[in-house]
Amino acid sequence: MTIRALILASAMGLATLSPFAQATQTPVATTNSNMAMLTDGEVRKIDPTAGKITIKHGPIVHMDMPGMTMVFTAKDKTLLDQVKVGDKIRFMVSHEDGKMLVTDIQPAS
Repeated sequence: MTIRALILASAMGLATLSPFAQATQTPVATTNSNMAMLTDGEVRKIDPTAGKITIKHGPIVHMDMPGMTMVFTAKDKTLLDQVKVGDKIRFMVSHEDGKMLVTDIQPAS
């Protein structure tokens, strides 16, 4: 596939995202060719002892995941110290060793 075809295919793919998905994703540079995204969400439950956080979130585009409410494991439990139930957040998630890990949490702006 030529560079031009790749650019066109990428542009067409972005055009098919819902307005919500386009508005709630922020690209974040990664070390590989995939572009990770910060995703908007709302904290529903926190279990600091287990390092778990339940988040109601929009689509996680870079993982081809629809919006839903689910439990994630915090890669670093100290991430959970900065949030409380009901907080609007932006978060990054990765898939490592069969787990969905939250690797970054920021307040939503």
